[in-house]
Amino acid sequence: MGASAAETQTHFRTCNLCEAMCGVRIEVADGRITSIRGDEQDPFSRGHICPKAVALKDLHEDPERLRQPMRRTANGWEPISWKEALDEAARRLHQLQSERGKDAVATYLGNPTVHNPGALLFMPQLLRTLRTRNMYSATSVDQLPHLLASHLMFGHQLLVPIPDLDRTHYLLALGANPLASNGSMMTAPDVRARLRAIQQRGGRVVVVDPRRTETARIADEHLFVRPGTDALFLFALLHLLLERPRLERLASFTDGLETVRELAREFTPERAAGPTGIPAEVIRRIAREFAEAPTAICYGRVGTSTQAFGGLCQWLINVINVVSGNLDREGGVLFTRPAFDIVGGPRALASGRGGFGRWKSRVRGLPEFAGELPVAALAEEILTEGQGQIRGLLTFAGNPVLSTPNGGQLDKALTSLDFMVSIDPYLNETTRHAHLILPTPSPLERSHYDIAFHVLAIRNTARYAPPLFEPPAGAMHDWRIALELQHRLEVLRHGSSVRRTFKYQALKRMGPEGILEVGLRAGPYGLRAKGLRKSLSLSALKQHPHGVDLGPLKPSLPQRLATQGKRIQLAPAPFVQDVTRLSEAFPEGTAPLSGNELLLIGRRHLRDNNSWMHNVPMLMSGKSRCTLMMHPEDAKALGLAEGDEARVTSRVGEVSVPVNVTDEVMRGVVSLPHGYGHRREGVRLGVATKHSGVSLNDLTDDQHLDALCGNAAFSGVPVRITRV
Repeated sequence: MGASAAETQTHFRTCNLCEAMCGVRIEVADGRITSIRGDEQDPFSRGHICPKAVALKDLHEDPERLRQPMRRTANGWEPISWKEALDEAARRLHQLQSERGKDAVATYLGNPTVHNPGALLFMPQLLRTLRTRNMYSATSVDQLPHLLASHLMFGHQLLVPIPDLDRTHYLLALGANPLASNGSMMTAPDVRARLRAIQQRGGRVVVVDPRRTETARIADEHLFVRPGTDALFLFALLHLLLERPRLERLASFTDGLETVRELAREFTPERAAGPTGIPAEVIRRIAREFAEAPTAICYGRVGTSTQAFGGLCQWLINVINVVSGNLDREGGVLFTRPAFDIVGGPRALASGRGGFGRWKSRVRGLPEFAGELPVAALAEEILTEGQGQIRGLLTFAGNPVLSTPNGGQLDKALTSLDFMVSIDPYLNETTRHAHLILPTPSPLERSHYDIAFHVLAIRNTARYAPPLFEPPAGAMHDWRIALELQHRLEVLRHGSSVRRTFKYQALKRMGPEGILEVGLRAGPYGLRAKGLRKSLSLSALKQHPHGVDLGPLKPSLPQRLATQGKRIQLAPAPFVQDVTRLSEAFPEGTAPLSGNELLLIGRRHLRDNNSWMHNVPMLMSGKSRCTLMMHPEDAKALGLAEGDEARVTSRVGEVSVPVNVTDEVMRGVVSLPHGYGHRREGVRLGVATKHSGVSLNDLTDDQHLDALCGNAAFSGVPVRITRV
């Protein structure tokens, strides 16, 4: 931070609105932001930003952000003091658990949690204090299959292989649109330039997706694929790659190759061609190109995760990278070595390795993963009476009514709760049901360090930013809210004690910065950090406001593995057993998608990020983005034209939406964006309401899941469409 003019200050920090970690340069005059642009000196993003970064100003200044705790009464919402709000929240949560059991209270953490260092460091402690098995999060509507594959194959859910985009010669991307997401499970600012660079050095980019996405438009090749059949395509590739496996040095610490070979035997390109819609000769050519490339990456994202065989897809992607010799290889996929290492760092700071299937949901028996149950079970766990029924809910930075399957059912369920408290700055479709809302300061009013996304970044870097503004008097940071609730619950359960008070006071003094300092000093770099005269620490990072480049990803196996004996498990039993389900779903001779069958998929736009950024005027300007994409032949068969209103019906709901006739979706597929639907009463989101659109999750089905892990299957939901 430094003065660039008499009344203007320039601040450097990281945009926290998506995964890309773009550096931004923010100018402030007289306490107001006058300019936001990319930080050209950031060694990672190199000056790149997307439209969302400029929205940091509008989000900070949004007059509809809540500034003090609110209580819902018969006469509407009323402000209350922090002490009153925290005391009531802790007392009522404790009362519910005392009377009805610890599982009577559920928790839900939304997507913004991982963009917030204070929340990441302090919310887990609050959850452990609640001791409920009814914990839910956005994980099970997104990346759960990635984490499960990493847990079972490499020993830790966050040991996710990261594409080395800057050095690869071949990128095969399935169900991924990094030009809109800025990466996603692959933190990579300015993806467009990085993909162009692959092509400029003679490489190829191939996209497999039911929609011709923004990324597909600049790729060397795009292949339409029937939603939900990616696992067949991947198995056919694996079938061919196993003819000449190239594990090379990985072979000495890899188990399960013969099991995988036997499983892949039946999945020939000819068998995959019918269901996927990709000709067998094309599958053979892609396999040959992948095998012959000097280095190659197989990468799958939301489209391959949020489908009925999402777990198998992410497992197969990892297996393909292993058997082709591209795991732990420069130009292939590698593991990061972040400065604050929540995978291999000190036990007190490292994220837990988790588990799978240690318990199941009460109603449907869906499996636990890493201490959480699939959020598709949340509504039924509230609505179904009996021992263990959920009667209370704590949400943090989440809007599950719009972001989880069958949102209408959850909306109904929330009205029946005995008590609900939301830590959130907005009165949205979910928090309107809360009895108490505890608002948090603006992201620009807190310090920032990307704990999670450095674990997923395509290059090792580190960057810390102090608060840009002081929070207003009476505000309370989210980490402090979590700590206060935790302390009150512990006192209610066990009484006050010197030890308990000392722990609370120590954590309050330490705060996120104190924990960051400990973690950075204990991290893997120390004196080896480039450009630093002393060990890497928080104080050292403060002297480098543009961030520190710690170098490209490097091979780290087998040392980085967290499995017993540090061995890659190529054929974990849950995946091996799930292959039978795939075979039965698509038996030999399955026909291509018929013209009479319509399958719904989602989509994301560069200016969207789930539901929580639709109250920014700049991001919502221009043509409406909430339209139903439909192939011209499908539209003609249904008597629909561009701009017509269509009624879309699924098993669980119905919406009406304008039609966008385009050949950018394959025949038999329709697409709606996610995160819209701001039409419900009691919401205080003026801009979002004016651009309300419809909610994709009023159509997605809570019963349509990946049976292996319970992840939501948003891709491939059967729908009926008629003209309004």
